[in-house]
Amino acid sequence: MEKKFNGITLIGVLLVILLVIVIGSAIFLVISFTRTIDSALSPIQSVNHMLSTQVSQLLNPTPTVIPDPITIIREVQSLARLETIQYSVEKIITAEVNQGVLGPLFGDRLLLVAHGYVIAGVDLASISGEDLRLEDDTLYVTLPEAEVFVATLNNERSYIYDRTTGLLRKSDPELETAARRVAEQEILNGAIEDGILEQAQLNAEIFLERLFNTLGYLRVVFE
Repeated sequence: MEKKFNGITLIGVLLVILLVIVIGSAIFLVISFTRTIDSALSPIQSVNHMLSTQVSQLLNPTPTVIPDPITIIREVQSLARLETIQYSVEKIITAEVNQGVLGPLFGDRLLLVAHGYVIAGVDLASISGEDLRLEDDTLYVTLPEAEVFVATLNNERSYIYDRTTGLLRKSDPELETAARRVAEQEILNGAIEDGILEQAQLNAEIFLERLFNTLGYLRVVFE
Protein backbone atom coordinates (compact mmCIF):
# COMPACT_ATOMS: atom_id res chain seq x y z
CA MET A 1 0.00 0.00 0.00
CA GLU A 2 2.83 2.39 0.86
CA LYS A 3 4.55 1.67 -2.46
CA LYS A 4 1.32 2.39 -4.31
CA PHE A 5 0.89 5.69 -2.45
CA ASN A 6 4.48 6.70 -3.21
CA GLY A 7 3.94 5.88 -6.85
CA ILE A 8 0.83 8.07 -7.00
CA THR A 9 2.67 10.92 -5.26
CA LEU A 10 5.58 10.69 -7.67
CA ILE A 11 3.21 10.75 -10.63
CA GLY A 12 1.46 13.84 -9.17
CA VAL A 13 4.75 15.62 -8.76
CA LEU A 14 5.76 14.77 -12.30
CA LEU A 15 2.40 16.02 -13.61
CA VAL A 16 2.81 19.29 -11.73
CA ILE A 17 6.32 19.73 -13.09
CA LEU A 18 5.08 18.93 -16.59
CA LEU A 19 2.20 21.42 -16.19
CA VAL A 20 4.60 24.14 -15.07
CA ILE A 21 6.85 23.41 -18.03
CA VAL A 22 3.90 23.57 -20.45
CA ILE A 23 2.60 26.84 -18.97
CA GLY A 24 6.09 28.37 -18.98
CA SER A 25 6.60 27.31 -22.58
CA ALA A 26 3.24 28.82 -23.54
CA ILE A 27 4.08 32.12 -21.82
CA PHE A 28 7.49 32.15 -23.46
CA LEU A 29 5.91 31.54 -26.88
CA VAL A 30 3.33 34.30 -26.33
CA ILE A 31 6.02 36.80 -25.27
CA SER A 32 8.22 35.81 -28.19
CA PHE A 33 5.29 36.09 -30.61
CA THR A 34 4.33 39.51 -29.21
CA ARG A 35 7.89 40.77 -29.54
CA THR A 36 8.05 39.44 -33.09
CA ILE A 37 4.83 41.26 -33.99
CA ASP A 38 6.05 44.46 -32.35
CA SER A 39 9.34 44.20 -34.23
CA ALA A 40 7.47 43.63 -37.48
CA LEU A 41 5.05 46.52 -36.87
CA SER A 42 7.68 48.94 -35.60
CA PRO A 43 8.81 50.10 -39.10
CA ILE A 44 5.17 50.53 -40.13
CA GLN A 45 4.41 52.55 -37.01
CA SER A 46 7.47 54.70 -37.61
CA VAL A 47 6.35 55.34 -41.19
CA ASN A 48 2.83 56.18 -40.02
CA HIS A 49 4.20 58.58 -37.42
CA MET A 50 6.44 60.21 -40.01
CA LEU A 51 3.56 60.55 -42.48
CA SER A 52 1.30 61.98 -39.77
CA THR A 53 3.97 64.52 -38.87
CA GLN A 54 4.47 65.53 -42.50
CA VAL A 55 0.71 65.85 -43.10
CA SER A 56 0.38 67.96 -39.95
CA GLN A 57 3.21 70.21 -41.13
CA LEU A 58 1.54 70.59 -44.52
CA LEU A 59 -1.83 71.47 -43.00
CA ASN A 60 -0.35 73.71 -40.30
CA PRO A 61 2.91 75.04 -41.70
CA THR A 62 5.26 77.03 -39.50
CA PRO A 63 6.10 80.31 -41.26
CA THR A 64 9.73 80.97 -42.00
CA VAL A 65 10.74 84.63 -41.82
CA ILE A 66 14.03 85.54 -43.48
CA PRO A 67 14.97 89.24 -43.30
CA ASP A 68 16.94 90.64 -46.19
CA PRO A 69 20.49 91.35 -45.00
CA ILE A 70 20.49 94.68 -46.85
CA THR A 71 19.01 97.66 -44.98
CA ILE A 72 18.11 100.76 -46.99
CA ILE A 73 17.92 104.09 -45.13
CA ARG A 74 15.45 106.21 -47.07
CA GLU A 75 15.60 109.42 -45.09
CA VAL A 76 17.28 110.90 -42.02
CA GLN A 77 15.78 113.93 -40.29
CA SER A 78 16.99 116.00 -37.37
CA LEU A 79 14.22 116.41 -34.80
CA ALA A 80 13.70 119.10 -32.21
CA ARG A 81 10.39 117.91 -30.87
CA LEU A 82 9.44 118.97 -27.39
CA GLU A 83 7.16 116.24 -26.05
CA THR A 84 5.07 117.80 -23.32
CA ILE A 85 2.27 115.32 -22.60
CA GLN A 86 1.38 111.66 -22.92
CA TYR A 87 -2.06 110.07 -22.68
CA SER A 88 -2.63 106.39 -21.88
CA VAL A 89 -6.00 105.37 -23.31
CA GLU A 90 -8.14 102.24 -23.12
CA LYS A 91 -10.83 101.58 -25.70
CA ILE A 92 -13.31 98.74 -26.23
CA ILE A 93 -13.81 97.89 -29.91
CA THR A 94 -16.42 95.53 -31.35
CA ALA A 95 -15.84 94.18 -34.87
CA GLU A 96 -18.33 91.93 -36.61
CA VAL A 97 -19.50 90.56 -39.96
CA ASN A 98 -22.64 88.69 -41.01
CA GLN A 99 -24.54 89.29 -37.78
CA GLY A 100 -28.01 88.88 -39.28
CA VAL A 101 -30.34 85.89 -39.10
CA LEU A 102 -27.56 83.58 -40.31
CA GLY A 103 -25.05 84.94 -37.80
CA PRO A 104 -24.81 81.69 -35.80
CA LEU A 105 -23.72 79.93 -39.01
CA PHE A 106 -21.71 82.48 -41.00
CA GLY A 107 -21.02 85.32 -38.55
CA ASP A 108 -17.77 86.41 -36.96
CA ARG A 109 -17.58 88.78 -34.02
CA LEU A 110 -14.85 89.86 -31.63
CA LEU A 111 -14.37 92.19 -28.71
CA LEU A 112 -11.00 93.93 -28.55
CA VAL A 113 -9.72 95.57 -25.37
CA ALA A 114 -7.29 98.10 -26.82
CA HIS A 115 -4.64 99.92 -24.82
CA GLY A 116 -2.66 102.68 -26.45
CA TYR A 117 -0.87 105.93 -25.87
CA VAL A 118 -0.76 109.35 -27.48
CA ILE A 119 2.19 111.76 -27.23
CA ALA A 120 1.88 115.42 -28.18
CA GLY A 121 4.03 118.54 -28.04
CA VAL A 122 5.51 121.27 -30.22
CA ASP A 123 8.12 121.04 -32.94
CA LEU A 124 10.81 123.58 -32.05
CA ALA A 125 12.55 123.01 -35.39
CA SER A 126 9.94 125.22 -37.06
CA ILE A 127 10.79 128.26 -34.89
CA SER A 128 12.71 130.96 -36.76
CA GLY A 129 14.31 134.23 -35.68
CA GLU A 130 11.13 136.08 -36.59
CA ASP A 131 9.25 134.14 -33.91
CA LEU A 132 11.37 135.69 -31.14
CA ARG A 133 11.55 139.43 -30.46
CA LEU A 134 12.74 141.41 -27.48
CA GLU A 135 11.02 144.68 -26.55
CA ASP A 136 12.39 146.47 -23.53
CA ASP A 137 12.66 143.72 -20.92
CA THR A 138 9.99 141.47 -22.41
CA LEU A 139 10.62 138.50 -24.71
CA TYR A 140 7.79 137.78 -27.11
CA VAL A 141 7.63 134.22 -28.42
CA THR A 142 5.46 132.77 -31.16
CA LEU A 143 5.28 129.01 -30.76
CA PRO A 144 4.10 126.55 -33.42
CA GLU A 145 0.81 124.89 -32.69
CA ALA A 146 0.93 121.70 -30.68
CA GLU A 147 0.66 118.47 -32.62
CA VAL A 148 0.41 114.76 -32.04
CA PHE A 149 3.73 113.00 -32.48
CA VAL A 150 2.71 109.43 -31.65
CA ALA A 151 -0.64 107.67 -31.50
CA THR A 152 -0.35 103.90 -31.36
CA LEU A 153 -1.53 100.72 -29.71
CA ASN A 154 0.31 98.99 -26.93
CA ASN A 155 0.23 95.49 -28.43
CA GLU A 156 1.47 93.87 -25.23
CA ARG A 157 -1.55 95.13 -23.29
CA SER A 158 -4.16 94.92 -26.05
CA TYR A 159 -6.02 91.62 -26.32
CA ILE A 160 -9.11 89.87 -27.67
CA TYR A 161 -11.54 89.55 -24.78
CA ASP A 162 -14.16 87.48 -26.61
CA ARG A 163 -14.69 86.01 -30.07
CA THR A 164 -17.69 84.22 -31.56
CA THR A 165 -17.40 82.49 -34.92
CA GLY A 166 -20.26 80.83 -36.84
CA LEU A 167 -20.40 77.06 -37.16
CA LEU A 168 -19.77 77.18 -40.92
CA ARG A 169 -17.15 79.92 -40.93
CA LYS A 170 -13.47 80.19 -40.07
CA SER A 171 -12.11 83.06 -38.01
CA ASP A 172 -11.11 85.92 -40.28
CA PRO A 173 -7.67 87.31 -39.33
CA GLU A 174 -8.49 90.53 -41.17
CA LEU A 175 -11.28 91.22 -38.68
CA GLU A 176 -8.79 91.64 -35.84
CA THR A 177 -6.53 93.76 -38.08
CA ALA A 178 -9.46 96.04 -38.88
CA ALA A 179 -10.40 96.24 -35.19
CA ARG A 180 -6.87 97.26 -34.20
CA ARG A 181 -6.75 99.87 -36.96
CA VAL A 182 -10.03 101.40 -35.80
CA ALA A 183 -8.89 101.20 -32.16
CA GLU A 184 -5.76 103.20 -32.96
CA GLN A 185 -7.81 105.91 -34.64
CA GLU A 186 -10.32 105.96 -31.78
CA ILE A 187 -7.54 106.30 -29.22
CA LEU A 188 -6.24 109.32 -31.13
CA ASN A 189 -9.73 110.83 -31.42
CA GLY A 190 -10.39 110.30 -27.72
CA ALA A 191 -7.18 112.06 -26.72
CA ILE A 192 -7.90 115.00 -29.02
CA GLU A 193 -11.46 115.31 -27.75
CA ASP A 194 -10.13 115.32 -24.20
CA GLY A 195 -7.94 118.32 -25.01
CA ILE A 196 -4.49 116.81 -25.36
CA LEU A 197 -3.37 119.47 -27.87
CA GLU A 198 -4.43 122.36 -25.65
CA GLN A 199 -2.67 120.82 -22.67
CA ALA A 200 0.43 120.10 -24.75
CA GLN A 201 0.56 123.78 -25.83
CA LEU A 202 0.18 124.99 -22.24
CA ASN A 203 2.86 122.61 -20.98
CA ALA A 204 5.24 123.76 -23.71
CA GLU A 205 4.76 127.39 -22.75
CA ILE A 206 5.37 126.64 -19.06
CA PHE A 207 8.52 124.67 -19.84
CA LEU A 208 9.95 127.25 -22.25
CA GLU A 209 9.13 130.15 -19.93
CA ARG A 210 11.23 128.52 -17.20
CA LEU A 211 14.00 127.91 -19.71
CA PHE A 212 14.02 131.55 -20.86
CA ASN A 213 13.94 132.71 -17.23
CA THR A 214 17.13 130.77 -16.52
CA LEU A 215 18.68 132.48 -19.56
CA GLY A 216 17.95 135.90 -18.08
CA TYR A 217 14.63 136.76 -19.74
CA LEU A 218 12.40 137.31 -16.73
CA ARG A 219 9.33 138.41 -18.65
CA VAL A 220 8.12 136.07 -21.41
CA VAL A 221 4.93 136.52 -23.41
CA PHE A 222 3.66 133.83 -25.79
CA GLU A 223 1.70 135.14 -28.72
